[in-house]
Amino acid sequence: MSDGRALAREFLEQQRLLGGEWVILPTPGPPGTPGSRPGSVAPSESPAVLTPGASPGKAEGLPPAGLSYDPPTGDLFSTDPVPQAPSLAAIAQLVATCTKCRLCEGRRHTVPGEGAAEARLVVVGEGPGRVEDETGRPFVGPAGELLTKILAAIELPRERVFICNVVKCRPPENRVPQYDEIAACLPYLLRQIELVQPAVILAMGGTAAQTLLNTKQSLGALRNQVHRLRGIPVIVTYHPAALLRNPNWKKPTWDDVRIARRFIG
Repeated sequence: MSDGRALAREFLEQQRLLGGEWVILPTPGPPGTPGSRPGSVAPSESPAVLTPGASPGKAEGLPPAGLSYDPPTGDLFSTDPVPQAPSLAAIAQLVATCTKCRLCEGRRHTVPGEGAAEARLVVVGEGPGRVEDETGRPFVGPAGELLTKILAAIELPRERVFICNVVKCRPPENRVPQYDEIAACLPYLLRQIELVQPAVILAMGGTAAQTLLNTKQSLGALRNQVHRLRGIPVIVTYHPAALLRNPNWKKPTWDDVRIARRFIG
């Protein structure tokens, strides 16, 4: 077997059989395409998705590949305790005493997140609201009740999912978190995802999507694509609070959630 692409496919199939992660492979253009060469991809073509149990190169009907963001992991020589935190409980303890930004001044409780330490799905929202600030739990107000129903509809009880927010303290009057506040909280979020190692991340709302993917693109532009954060698929959809204000968005949200569910199996 001398064709480089065929060798690559054989290698990736072997990795799949050994339990490797999902791999995005480009679909080659038809022979004779102007400016193309064997194994090249035409700009207008969508990538094929190789999933566990699928034949190499067989498209599974998932949206095309989107942004891929690979933020650096913790420095082994750093004295920052966040990258070395050994568990979600340790992260929660660090969050409880955090004073890295002004949000600590008005909080009643920190809201680090909750759920299964080995969850296959991580849900990320924007920040705690009033009820969350009072209870110390994420997504427990009206929007949280809707999220629970959405998860139940795809047969995922809340306790099997890890649910958290970009910022761990409530912004005043539920305003959008500011850049410095997001920057202060982001290491906690990235370490939580690193510890859980989910099969997929559901980014609910523009703030969550833009933070996880390090982009300023709108939520609408980020939907209907399979993005990646450190190799983990990221599906972008509307925040449940937005659905309460705009019921017409429930159908596209349902479509997004079902796509995320397919990565879990």
